Amino acid sequence: MSFINLLPHLLNGITLGLLFSLIALGFMLILGLMEQINLAHGSLFALGAYFAYALCAARLPLPPDWLAVWAGVPLIWRFAAAVIIAPILVAPFGLILERLMRRTYGRDPLYGLLLTFGVAMVIEELIRVVWGTPDYMLPVPQEISGGFIMLDLIWSTYRFWAAGMAIVAMAVVWVIVERTRFGAMVKAGAHDSEIVQALGIDLTKLRVWVFVLGTMMAAFAGVIMAPLWGIRPHMGVDAVVPAFLIIVLGGVGSFWGAAIGGLLVGMVVGLSSAYASEWSMLSMYLLLLLVVTFRARGLFGKKSVLEV
Repeated sequence: MSFINLLPHLLNGITLGLLFSLIALGFMLILGLMEQINLAHGSLFALGAYFAYALCAARLPLPPDWLAVWAGVPLIWRFAAAVIIAPILVAPFGLILERLMRRTYGRDPLYGLLLTFGVAMVIEELIRVVWGTPDYMLPVPQEISGGFIMLDLIWSTYRFWAAGMAIVAMAVVWVIVERTRFGAMVKAGAHDSEIVQALGIDLTKLRVWVFVLGTMMAAFAGVIMAPLWGIRPHMGVDAVVPAFLIIVLGGVGSFWGAAIGGLLVGMVVGLSSAYASEWSMLSMYLLLLLVVTFRARGLFGKKSVLEV
């Protein structure tokens, strides 16, 4: 296969990797500080996609006159509103989940694992009650949909927009984690929560804000991924499994581990689909096995709750 023919698979893999990294970063923030594996992360991802669909398709519980006005707004503005509003609408679900998880702090991680698994099932069934079981597609504005020709190949315009939005979101998270006092407290809390409390920092409030940030990132990723994956009640499972794999691959608690791990997974999936499409999803598990064989804590990982 020539490089020109391989290039679309490589670029699609990079795009997928950036989106995977975006999902994994929210997962990593919660796991790194709270040492809890949040299996409901994928369901929050799905909620973000469904709220975006309700906003873009004008399927809102509003009076008919108000709904007609909203439906008359150009799709590009409804989509932009969905990107901003959907994560905000999902944030309260994250707050409720964090409140439920407080009883599991400091205990065996299995308690939090079982709790978040139950919450994930509840959210998935709630989605079925509200939106039903049909699959939906998130309407994409004409301005960022369609395709363009480059190197005699047709490229998806939206994939490039999605990759760009993922890069911007990851850059914002990096600034928050690495260049702010809040980020310093988060990293300190992940390293030694007792010292953080001794310094007078309210660890409970810190955990709330981290959970809100992680939840909003999951929802934002759901909005961005919806036009590529489609919207269905169990789409959260498709998101949480790669997210957990990327965290283990890159190293628990590492920003760059999540970012680089996501890119590696995306490129492996994209390139393997060029030669053997039936191996495309299996390839990321093979990559994980290869890495943890030589680095048990992942590429940039340190000792974490995942170790006995």
